[in-house]
Amino acid sequence: MAEIKSGDANGAGNLERPASNFIHNIIDRDLRENRYEGRPVYTRFPPEPNGYLHIGHAKSIYLNFTTAEKYSGKCNLRFDDTNPVKEDTEYVESIKADVRWLGFKWDGLFFASDYFDRMYECALILIKKGRAFVDDLSAEEIRQYRGTLTEPGRESPFRGRSVEENLSLFEGMKEGKYADGEKVLRAKIDMASPNINMRDPVLYRIARAEHHNTGDKWRVYPMYDYAHPIEDAIEGITHSICTLEFEDHRPLYDWVLAELEWPLPPRQIEFARLNLTNTVMSKRSLKELVDNGDVEGWDDPRMPTVAGLRRRGITPEAIRDFCERIGVAKANSTVDIALLEHCVREDLRRRVESRNVVENPVRVVITNYPEGGAETLRLENNGENPSLGTRSARFSGELYIDGDDFMEKPVKKYFRLFPGNEVRLKGAYFIKCEDVVKDSAGNISELRCTYDPATKSGGGNEQRKVKGTIHWVDAKTAMRIKVRKYDYLMLEGESSESALNPDSLREIEAFAESSITDAKPGERYQFFRHGYYMADETTDSEKVFNLIVGLKSSWKKVTV
Repeated sequence: MAEIKSGDANGAGNLERPASNFIHNIIDRDLRENRYEGRPVYTRFPPEPNGYLHIGHAKSIYLNFTTAEKYSGKCNLRFDDTNPVKEDTEYVESIKADVRWLGFKWDGLFFASDYFDRMYECALILIKKGRAFVDDLSAEEIRQYRGTLTEPGRESPFRGRSVEENLSLFEGMKEGKYADGEKVLRAKIDMASPNINMRDPVLYRIARAEHHNTGDKWRVYPMYDYAHPIEDAIEGITHSICTLEFEDHRPLYDWVLAELEWPLPPRQIEFARLNLTNTVMSKRSLKELVDNGDVEGWDDPRMPTVAGLRRRGITPEAIRDFCERIGVAKANSTVDIALLEHCVREDLRRRVESRNVVENPVRVVITNYPEGGAETLRLENNGENPSLGTRSARFSGELYIDGDDFMEKPVKKYFRLFPGNEVRLKGAYFIKCEDVVKDSAGNISELRCTYDPATKSGGGNEQRKVKGTIHWVDAKTAMRIKVRKYDYLMLEGESSESALNPDSLREIEAFAESSITDAKPGERYQFFRHGYYMADETTDSEKVFNLIVGLKSSWKKVTV
């Protein structure tokens, strides 16, 4: 089967050029004013390696990389690994794999920990300028001294230490003379600032922890708000694109670079993060689902992680299309997950082959078909894309049809099979239900039908019409497969609070036409009239197919 291509092994693909947005308008103005003296636009994607990336990160990846591409600039992948307690090389490798899979190639690969020596030197500069001091207050005391949104904070009693004493104490922190939490290095800004982030924020804390990149070299680690602007400046980033929660941190970002007198400092720009209905968008919450065993792991197909979306069968092309459609906004909002599903269908509908798969099978015996006979029919692989060709399918007098396609006592406007009614078998013949055979318990054991040999699909006799067309598989050669039906992992109540969906996974057995035997892990199909599925990449002993997305004719915008 012809499979979807998503870029080469290095992550290079045909990347979309995004439409202009408010971020690009700012960049356009900076270029007109020559803010960066002819330097190219330089962006970065800076995840913390403390978990797996999710669909929200995919939006940031898309924005940063396509923005750099639009302006013929560069984009780095940088790991903000300033918290050794929560970070791991497992997450580093998974993030690199996700970025490549989404179709992007970074210009530089860096770690915040690459700059720890430089950051320490910068801290010494701040101390010598009288702009930073070592504080002995505990974390709880610092919170108490910080004040509230309506009340100014109080200065620490250790704020007046001399430059020499602060240098000596900070050196002692580095050398491991003090316990975790015993001392911190704080900026000396303004405890009465209306922005709480500017009330003498912590720049360094003590942490006796093994770092995945630097080992046990360091006993002090920089805080993110201090490290981030320095990292950007060292790499020559021109536009530091962040999510909206960092807007209140921008004054501190600018303060750090101004106090260090950094030439041509980066500009931080904030955009609204992605929120999706029926979806958890918090690394911490996702980790809890994994740790509690509510899901199989980070790559569970129900998870909104990039690894989970990939295993489920969603394509990088669909995700990039989704990111382009939702655009870039200044205000937080929630996007209906139906839009993502629509993008997936649009990407797959002309690109994957169809197969007949029968759920809740009902046996059909064609009483007037030649006894013991069989024939090979040619079925089209994709009704919208003839270039995908046809496949062989065995047809005989014993078939299975889907349980939903028969009703003994039909309701109004039911046009599928019922006693006395005639339907077309997709790609085959008309059949008519003549009798229903039941076992001693009253369950249907088989349907006795007749067929009209003059109605063979493609045979030129199209005069007769029927209202119903159903699919089928040959009973003798059908292959038993496992099908995983996924629903939303989270359900939203009337109060917009999310709760774990106890029915988010349902496994059933089904019968598929024999050509499914050749399905390789990772290959996608449309199960006729059921939805799009992918052969699971993690199973070898049996054929397992994950539901990618169900079939719907169109998407209608829902205001949330």
